[in-house]
Amino acid sequence: MNKFFTISAIALTLGLSISKAQTIPNAGFETWSSMGTYNNPVGWDNLDMMTSSASVYTCEKGTPGSPGTAYLKLTSKTISGMGVMPGVAVSGVIDQNTFQPKSGFPFTAQPQSLTGKWQHMIYGNSQGFIDVKLTRWDATMNMRVNVAAGHVNLSGMAMSWANFTIPLTYTDFNAPDTCIIVMSASGLNPTNLDYLWVDNLAFAGSVTGIKENNSSSNILVYPNPASSILNINLSALKGKSSTIKIFDAQGKLLQEVKNVINNIATSIDIDDFAKGYYILNVVSNSETITKQFIKE
Repeated sequence: MNKFFTISAIALTLGLSISKAQTIPNAGFETWSSMGTYNNPVGWDNLDMMTSSASVYTCEKGTPGSPGTAYLKLTSKTISGMGVMPGVAVSGVIDQNTFQPKSGFPFTAQPQSLTGKWQHMIYGNSQGFIDVKLTRWDATMNMRVNVAAGHVNLSGMAMSWANFTIPLTYTDFNAPDTCIIVMSASGLNPTNLDYLWVDNLAFAGSVTGIKENNSSSNILVYPNPASSILNINLSALKGKSSTIKIFDAQGKLLQEVKNVINNIATSIDIDDFAKGYYILNVVSNSETITKQFIKE
């Protein structure tokens, strides 16, 4: 059984009423609850509910922590009849059938990066990853949209505790309401005993007031909604040229147009785009301007 994560599936699909929070639950993995035959890190879900019937556990408590008394041990393991089950942890709830995250935790801040400590190693050629997404529920569009994302594929090995930093890239100027973090010891093809140990997670920095900046009010994006052609006028911007990027609601880059002349109106064909909500980024003179549009 090699079901696994596709990063685009991480975006939540339900709109929920969520209270404000600014921290990662059980970020140091100090708190664990007994599930009978195994312990579970509070605030984090994994596949042990599925694998415990075979007395195999892919998510375990390691001691001592760095710092603290405990850390998270994720290990991909072979189970008879199931194949290699990946060592995976999700900051929320994981679907035990699809291995996809179902929910995250309430979060309304706008940090610059996710930081922490790790050790990791693989025994095949499929490196694991850490992925973080900030999302919000858009009541007008009746859908969840991506606010920011950060992702890193594990590289080589770290045989002692090492610090890591995962920068977040923002594609929306509104505050998020939800965060979901996914950590995996293996990639698409898990190998027995691949491992990822993690401790001391934290968000760092702040990109205060992610919003349309002053110059963006003079950028013309029309028509909006658009059906086939999106027109963009960047004549109000400084400099000779810009780069235009279009993202879908989950933060996936769909189209990039470089060296757009600012004083000439530009038209982009969006006829093949699915109906829905999109984010337009304009990068000019080291400045990133965000706009939103709808494909009807």
